[in-house]
Amino acid sequence: MTTRTRLRPREERASPLQQAVTTALEDMKAVNVKVLDVRGLTDIADIMVIASGNSDRHVRSIAERVVERAKAVGFRPLGTEGERDGEWVLVDLQDVVVHVMLPRVREFYGLERLWDSGETASATATAAVAGVANRRRHTHR
Repeated sequence: MTTRTRLRPREERASPLQQAVTTALEDMKAVNVKVLDVRGLTDIADIMVIASGNSDRHVRSIAERVVERAKAVGFRPLGTEGERDGEWVLVDLQDVVVHVMLPRVREFYGLERLWDSGETASATATAAVAGVANRRRHTHR
């Protein structure tokens, strides 16, 4: 009788950039943070992070903190969009794209439904969002 051994996938770890992003979101009290692993779904990024803010000022502040934290760990954003209105701010960090939105805008566009393949990013990233664990430009339509 032959016994087959299933190889378990290596536990994925959040990158320093992803950790910086999730820490910034936690620091700024972002609401309903979702980290999506979009590898295999698109070439624009590996990770997409979607979060909400309570007001346009809160949305802008969250996005600014994400940029500050990313720069602090050595990653310069390719760009940001939407800061003026503050309803939806996109921060393009190459491998990680961050969407910060007002709840009504988030519900209207439904990015989670578009990008969630049923699997969220690694357990480490999810834990970081919960506070336990301390490439291209994408434009919205």
